[in-house]
Amino acid sequence: MPKSSDNSEIPTSVRIEGCRSCGATGVQPFLDLGNMPLSDGLLQREQLGKPEPKYPLEVAICPDCALVQILDTVPPQQLYQQDYPYYSSFTDALLVHSRKNVESLIETRSLTKNSFVIELASNDGYLLQYYVANGIPVLGIDPAEGPAATARERGVETINDFFGIDLAERLARDGKRADVIHGNNVLAHVADLNGFVQGVRTLLKDEGVAVIEVPYVVDLIDHCEFDTIYHEHHCYFSVTALDNLFRRHGLSLNDVQRLQIHGGSLRLFVGHHEEVQQSVVAFLEAERKRGVTAFDYYRDFGRRVSQLKDELLGILQDMKNRGKHIAGYGAAAKGTILLNYFGIGRDMLDFVADRNVHKQGRYMPGVHIPVVDPARISTDAPDCVLILPWNFKDEIIEQQKDYHAAGGKFLVPIPEPMFY
Repeated sequence: MPKSSDNSEIPTSVRIEGCRSCGATGVQPFLDLGNMPLSDGLLQREQLGKPEPKYPLEVAICPDCALVQILDTVPPQQLYQQDYPYYSSFTDALLVHSRKNVESLIETRSLTKNSFVIELASNDGYLLQYYVANGIPVLGIDPAEGPAATARERGVETINDFFGIDLAERLARDGKRADVIHGNNVLAHVADLNGFVQGVRTLLKDEGVAVIEVPYVVDLIDHCEFDTIYHEHHCYFSVTALDNLFRRHGLSLNDVQRLQIHGGSLRLFVGHHEEVQQSVVAFLEAERKRGVTAFDYYRDFGRRVSQLKDELLGILQDMKNRGKHIAGYGAAAKGTILLNYFGIGRDMLDFVADRNVHKQGRYMPGVHIPVVDPARISTDAPDCVLILPWNFKDEIIEQQKDYHAAGGKFLVPIPEPMFY
């Protein structure tokens, strides 16, 4: 059992013994990021001198079912503690994305006040609020206390708990089966993948649909999105791996949509009955032809990450050598991984700005760069701002248009360093 640090009071991670989906042994590692801090483990000032949890972060592919996955599991209570700082509603693009998703489903599924919608990992009610506004009953389920409390303040009924087969069976017994189950960017977060999917099957009405969004592993590899690999993300999905997973639990992956959000994602439509659309067939065939289900597709990923590291550090060091001031924007989970793996600390970035008030006043995990209000960008006028949540670069540049118009530069690190 790998240790998280030298401090015995910090819980240890658990090395998996077989594939998280099919249980097969012999998963094949292709990238080792070493010991990394928790990606959302922002520190308070008084924690800076104390031992900080760090856990192994190694990623592999299962040769049997094609699931890409990390090899160590951090206890979920360690990941989603009481002061979990991620609140979805601070991202405007995500709100627009969610509202459009809800409006489409209300229309295509003919949802009414007699329907019932559940979201798993509902966070602060960012999505379910749009159903509530249309008079459609909802239930959110989320283990993080702060976001769940905010959701209730919005009128979104929320259970503060982890979702799995036990909770699903209890809700089903209480007559709370759903016409629509949402699961946005949660499937990758669950250690018990099979229990989670079995819970979806239990809670979904016979003619209902589970609408699930996941980052697409093909985009992760093709665009060198290594920073989306962190301890909260246990799995990275291809359509092949998803089809295998759902079929194992008596569910059918019936439709797939390609999305641009989060650097490239999939929206899955899953039901009890097999009504497979051409989209699924096309994805499966494309993945087979590209070799996405085989180790060779992932073999040189580590080399490409090292090349990206050298290029970005070269750019930043050149600016520092010329006396330039550099700040970061977005205290995002992916930012934690990039900063720590590349060794970018307070000697390189003056601060990281973030408009999420729950993150301001804290410090980035591992590298201890302070997180501040974005107003500091205007007052300090750094020469360059490194955008850490590069998947929302357009929104961030628009928010900081005055800084940009005054000559400020933005640097986006992925898929390759580029100035804006």
